[in-house]
Amino acid sequence: MTSIDVQDLTKEYGRRRAVDALTFRVLPGRVTGFLGPNGAGKSTTMRLVLGLDRPTSGTATIGGRAYATLREPLRHVGALLDAQAVHGSRTGRDHLRAQAASNRIPDTRVEEVLEETGLTPVARRRVRTYSLGMRQRLGIAAALLGDPGVVMLDEPSNGLDPEGIVWIRGLLRRLAAEGRTVLVSTHLMQETASFADHLVVLGRGRLLADTPAREFVHARVRPGVRVRTTDAAALTAVLAAHGHHAVRHEEGHWTVPDARVDDIGRLASSAGVPLLELTAEEATLEQAYLDLTAAETEFTAPHQEV
Repeated sequence: MTSIDVQDLTKEYGRRRAVDALTFRVLPGRVTGFLGPNGAGKSTTMRLVLGLDRPTSGTATIGGRAYATLREPLRHVGALLDAQAVHGSRTGRDHLRAQAASNRIPDTRVEEVLEETGLTPVARRRVRTYSLGMRQRLGIAAALLGDPGVVMLDEPSNGLDPEGIVWIRGLLRRLAAEGRTVLVSTHLMQETASFADHLVVLGRGRLLADTPAREFVHARVRPGVRVRTTDAAALTAVLAAHGHHAVRHEEGHWTVPDARVDDIGRLASSAGVPLLELTAEEATLEQAYLDLTAAETEFTAPHQEV
């Protein structure tokens, strides 16, 4: 079983501690979302796992081994940290061929990943002519080149169009279904909710959460029912009579916490309360994430009144 194991990992740059005694494990067979505000230490942690930085203390291993000790590492770990870090004068195909040659990967595999990422039609073009989305696809192609058991991607949806976002979502799910270990760092909460089975959340270099995605959301955000009516007095009376406390909002609607649409609709109907709106307010990953990280955000803009 090839897992990513981070144990008591610390990285200091002068007096600043970017990663602070971090411990977590990324397991195969699922997509792990790696979340946190800007400056939380996500990119530093990924660099430490890949041997691009040395830890001040602690360890980061892949399958029990440090990345630097892996022979032909692309066959074990595929990573995308910076899609712009590509020699612009090379063609997309030649860029992948150079990487393949360094790890004794056959050229046939280059053609396979070009096809898989949709880059075959532009494989002969120089990388400097690529759009951001095309460079992102090239970086993902390079990460898949060695058919690795571990895949680490930093903001893989960056620059992709809607079709590309749907594609990367399916790709991540497929990689996990094949039993690979998949770690994805991103700021896109809606996208993370669509593909992540598990979440590791950082704040100021420390571990804030290491939990299944569904449990993370449900533990922090209460679902409810959104109601709009022309007879607020009748609505609140019937809800109170059945143990529900409705919260009024300035926009004119009411929220009933910890309730189901069917139950509220049945109560309103039996009491003859006219309803203009009756919808479920589902708990979202974004709400849960913001609730957890509100005190951990290093860079914030002032609130704008509208």
